[in-house]
Amino acid sequence: MPEAAYLALHRSGELAARVEAAQRQLSDCHLCGWRCGIDRAAETGPCRTGTLARVATAYVHHGEEAPLVGQRGSGAIFFANCDLRCQFCQTWRWNVKGQGRDVAPGQLAHLMLDLQSKGACNLNLVTPTHVVPQILAALEIASGEGLHLPLVWNSGGYDTPETLALLDGVVDIYLPDMKYADESLARRLSGVRDYPRVNQAAVLEMHRQVGHLKLDADGVARRGLLVRHLVMPGQPENTRAVLRWLAENLGPDTYLSLMDQYRPAYRATNHPDLAAPMTPDEYAPARDYALSLGLSRLDEGHTLPLPASPD
Repeated sequence: MPEAAYLALHRSGELAARVEAAQRQLSDCHLCGWRCGIDRAAETGPCRTGTLARVATAYVHHGEEAPLVGQRGSGAIFFANCDLRCQFCQTWRWNVKGQGRDVAPGQLAHLMLDLQSKGACNLNLVTPTHVVPQILAALEIASGEGLHLPLVWNSGGYDTPETLALLDGVVDIYLPDMKYADESLARRLSGVRDYPRVNQAAVLEMHRQVGHLKLDADGVARRGLLVRHLVMPGQPENTRAVLRWLAENLGPDTYLSLMDQYRPAYRATNHPDLAAPMTPDEYAPARDYALSLGLSRLDEGHTLPLPASPD
């Protein structure tokens, strides 16, 4: 079984160098598509996060896509706050309201090692983009104490080139969202600018780093890219445009999680087109269109409900 990518960087000293480079980002932050340039030791920007990561919850998650959970589950660490402003956020208490607890790098390393001790088959970092420096610092500590799980980067897809340069050779499995191909829709529903441009460039770079998703003999992901797209009611052309981009730019070997579990949450009821759950009749055309484009590596599973509140 191949070892986690970051271990080679740890042994060579490159991971420690990445930690130093990432720490410098905190004084002029360009980690996400906001590119706010603030000094996070002095103020907080769109992500509402300073120099410490805030963790909402951590547990062995059995509700992710099949290649991520296998028989043992995925070791998920959910970070509070977010670089997006999704009006339909299902974890808004964490990602919008910021519920959770601040952790130092050593405490975060302990969480990583604890999930490994519980038998998780990977380490799944959820909403991590705004806390890259803190994660790398914790990873350097945990690597020296025996962490060896493959690393999953589970992001909203609003990652910048600066972020991805820090992660090259660190991440084993990229799990980005591709929420929108429509810039105006991204502004209205997630409150961010240039989402399609930033997102598409990020996904191309992620694919360059790790390639298409590779599974072991048990069907568990070991390395590569797995793209998520949430099909939303009333937005069929947005979904079709995302799927066309994937087919044209990454091709039929792309592993696509076409998600059908949309339900109104947070402020979704303020938007008439988002006020009702998805129906099978709305989802089926999206699935059929993906298949018509040759995107046959298709995961259609639901995810299990998240805990109601942070641990």
